[in-house]
Amino acid sequence: MGFEKNKKNGKVYIYDTTLRDGAQTEGVNFSLEDKLRITQKLDEFGIDYIEGGWPGANPKDTLYFKEVKKLPLKHSKVVAFGSTRRPSLKVEEDKLVLNLLKAETEAITIFGKSWDLHVLEALKTTLDENIRMVEETCSFLKKHGVEVIFDAEHFFDGFKKNKDYALKVLEAAVNGGADWLILCDTNGGALPHEIYEITKEVVSHFSDTKIGIHAHNDSDCAVANSLMAVLAGASQVHGTVNGLGERTGNANLCSVIPNLQLKMGYRVIPPENLKKLKQLANFVAELANIPLPKNMPYVGDSAFTHKAGVHASAVLKNPETYEHINPELVGNRRKITVSDMAGKSNLIAKLREYGITDPNPVEVRRLVEKIKELEKEGYHFEAAEASLELLVKRHFGLVREYFHFDAYRILIAKRKGDSSPVSEATVRVSLDQFEEHTASLGNGPVNALDRALRKALKEFYPSISEVKLIDYKVRIVNETAGTEAKVRVLIEFTDGKKKWATVGVHENIIEASWKALTDGIVYKLMKDEEESF
Repeated sequence: MGFEKNKKNGKVYIYDTTLRDGAQTEGVNFSLEDKLRITQKLDEFGIDYIEGGWPGANPKDTLYFKEVKKLPLKHSKVVAFGSTRRPSLKVEEDKLVLNLLKAETEAITIFGKSWDLHVLEALKTTLDENIRMVEETCSFLKKHGVEVIFDAEHFFDGFKKNKDYALKVLEAAVNGGADWLILCDTNGGALPHEIYEITKEVVSHFSDTKIGIHAHNDSDCAVANSLMAVLAGASQVHGTVNGLGERTGNANLCSVIPNLQLKMGYRVIPPENLKKLKQLANFVAELANIPLPKNMPYVGDSAFTHKAGVHASAVLKNPETYEHINPELVGNRRKITVSDMAGKSNLIAKLREYGITDPNPVEVRRLVEKIKELEKEGYHFEAAEASLELLVKRHFGLVREYFHFDAYRILIAKRKGDSSPVSEATVRVSLDQFEEHTASLGNGPVNALDRALRKALKEFYPSISEVKLIDYKVRIVNETAGTEAKVRVLIEFTDGKKKWATVGVHENIIEASWKALTDGIVYKLMKDEEESF
């Protein structure tokens, strides 16, 4: 298979459909404000086209096209999305088509059927009528002076089943004045070699028309398929941030963009913007309320994380040994974790990160053994870096005692007629010559403990009022021990500026929670003190 780079101009246009296709992700419901904020971010990042939704399909999308005009966009074209006219209707009388013009966007994308099966079974019309629907709709929109992008829905399936008809649909769009022909792998079933061969044939057949690719990820090939289409001559790629989309999602632009720009040499977005990629991924993940997978390429927290001692040792000598790019190019960072798989190299890297530059070799060995012993007990520090930092700095005497623990007590009571049990925690701590003894109610024992501890400390350390618990996870360490099993508690905190996580392990879930909880508070106090110098 001979690959040929895009000969048009070396530029690949990125078309983002996060706000339309991405919004079809199960469990995702972007508000109007979310859509506007994402639009602003995509424009700042340098996306060429932003598909805002389907005007007239629902009130939110209709209002979006009104409100988006107020945004001072500097780079992106906002696109309205819709379908060809309906069968047996005149295009100028079809309200769905007229709504596209009412959106007043620079570009309009319409989709039409290019698989004869869909024309006959889904549209319930004739093949000739579908051809007229495509050509007349493109022509009608083009006469109104907009850029017309034609999405050939199910194109690759249609091409494989009835090649002649699929190409006739594209010809109808071209005859109607379409500026772009977008080949859609709507069912996501095509494989990379098929995408390349078919796209190459289309590019050859329509040499005077710009071609694009719209890939879904049902075969886990959407990113690869998009790259292969570009190698075959496509110059527009559709996708979503983080690969959001119906079923298994769309092509993930967070992989497509750096692959095209860093690996394949195409001009995609302004080079200086690429370092905002991880920030963009996190921003969309937050608004979608879908956590960004740690192992997501390029932008995941683990994308450049090294756990094995051999890997860490090599990376510290030369990052190219286990990193395919410099993580800073996409706004990510290298992370060396410390675990029972780690060696001295991992720990030394962590010590440098924590400002410990010339440690005693004997103490380093002792610390490695201590960490491995803790991991044998059930501790995991990869997801609880705050606990690891405290462990390391305590080992070297770099963490002062902010308070002394004396006692805690939990009371859980449920009386007849109560819908839920009541949790009350009592905490006694001492600070220098002062002793604090406080009690608090909570929504469960851990919440009660958290409130009681803060109540005891807030007079001395007002900044802990900024701290919020944002995640609480419990894992069984040794399942076969039944109710005597150890549990691992992972707690994530934020103070509005940064996030951190701590871990506690014990047979008693309350004690495990207490360890993680107190570490989280101490970490905040330590960081406040370090930042004050």
